[in-house]
Amino acid sequence: MDPLLLVLIVAGVSAAFCWITSLLTNETSWIDRLWSIVPVVYVWIFAGAALLAGLDATRLLVMAVLVTAWGVRLTFNFARKGGYTGMEDYRWAILRGRMTRWQFQVFNLLFIVLFQSALLVLISLPAYIAWQHPTPFTGWDAAFALLFAAFLVGETVADQQQWNFHRAKKAAGGTLEPGFVTTGLFAYSRHPNFFFEQAQWWAFYALGAVALVADGGGWLNWTIAGPALLTVLFIGSTVFTESISAAKYPAYRQYQRSTSMLVPLPRRGRRAPETA
Repeated sequence: MDPLLLVLIVAGVSAAFCWITSLLTNETSWIDRLWSIVPVVYVWIFAGAALLAGLDATRLLVMAVLVTAWGVRLTFNFARKGGYTGMEDYRWAILRGRMTRWQFQVFNLLFIVLFQSALLVLISLPAYIAWQHPTPFTGWDAAFALLFAAFLVGETVADQQQWNFHRAKKAAGGTLEPGFVTTGLFAYSRHPNFFFEQAQWWAFYALGAVALVADGGGWLNWTIAGPALLTVLFIGSTVFTESISAAKYPAYRQYQRSTSMLVPLPRRGRRAPETA
């Protein structure tokens, strides 16, 4: 069996599960609970297929280990925030309040479930390219693997800094000026964790591209749709999230003016409000 077919079957089952459970429980964060799990399964399907076929699976094993590390880290961070205890993403609740019931259910099916399920397949498909082109592991592979790992460390640090701030905010009774974290990596990017998350999948795409180039192809291939759509999703989600933050915290507009949204850069103009 072509491993891509097996991946599509697993994706279809997981999408159906997310949609049905969202109807039964009237909350829509089920896809969030699978977000850090199913890409790991998909990449290991491709790696396992290469091993079973007796192909050179070095590149795919490296890709699978990297995505597994990504999944373990993200699952841990999601779990400690209560993601597996029935807590729904607050943004879905806000959107639900802005739509009629039938409008939100259409949005739930088409975007929350189907689009995001398809996206999780797409970001995994550089492993399919690597399976189709089992060329020897190269220095380029090592470089992009190290880059993926560096981005993973960056996201880990950013999430920990955000976690520390929210714990301090809770200990202070729920109020800690200016209301959001602005120190550490957040002094250079308003969402460094979002930046590093996207960057990891661009590095993952590059690993698949290396396999294709080594087999006589080019750097650009159709699986670029995965990281490209992920970036579009993150930009849209970030803009929506920031509209909520700006309405909630008076100092957030100043933070937006002084600090890059995603790519970590030196602050510009006036200093951002400092975290207490």
